[in-house]
Amino acid sequence: MIADQNRFQEAIRRFDEVNSEDPHVEIADGISYPKEVLYAQRMTECLNRVAPDASEALQLAVRCQHIRRWAIARKDFPMDVQGYNKWRNSLKKYHAEVAGQILTEVGYEPEIIERVQFLVQKRQLKIDPEVQLLEDVICLVFLEYYFQDFARQHDEAKVIDIVQKTWRKMTPEGHQLALQLSLPTEAQELIGKALA
Repeated sequence: MIADQNRFQEAIRRFDEVNSEDPHVEIADGISYPKEVLYAQRMTECLNRVAPDASEALQLAVRCQHIRRWAIARKDFPMDVQGYNKWRNSLKKYHAEVAGQILTEVGYEPEIIERVQFLVQKRQLKIDPEVQLLEDVICLVFLEYYFQDFARQHDEAKVIDIVQKTWRKMTPEGHQLALQLSLPTEAQELIGKALA
């Protein structure tokens, strides 16, 4: 239930406005989008499909989960596992800060802002049901829209490892939804190998 529809829509508009500054472009259905605008829209669409009654805080978190992602580049961190984890943690903190600033400006109460920031930073994964639902949505969007490109860029062993890691983060409900995605045959085969 959205407490104030105008305020909610203004927050979504501001998130999208900030993400529209993304210098990276993605084409979908012949239309060019700033990459993070398209990602945010896909996240919202997925949440609406799998949890149409999601809380206002979760709807906001889903929309701003990658806000200004391009501002902190992967190349600025060591190219190893520790560097990757440090990059991801820096991003989560940054996304939470940017989202908090926008939500404050549009008039959200501190409790909702803190909840959105908690969700965006994916605290208490596997413990907090909304954090877990956010993770399911992230994984579903990855599998539906980004997995094929990822698979083309990496060898099969790496792809299988990523699918297995993705699967471990998801709930049984998320698994069922993932298996219902209409993916191309080669993507289904890779997922099948990963889960065998």
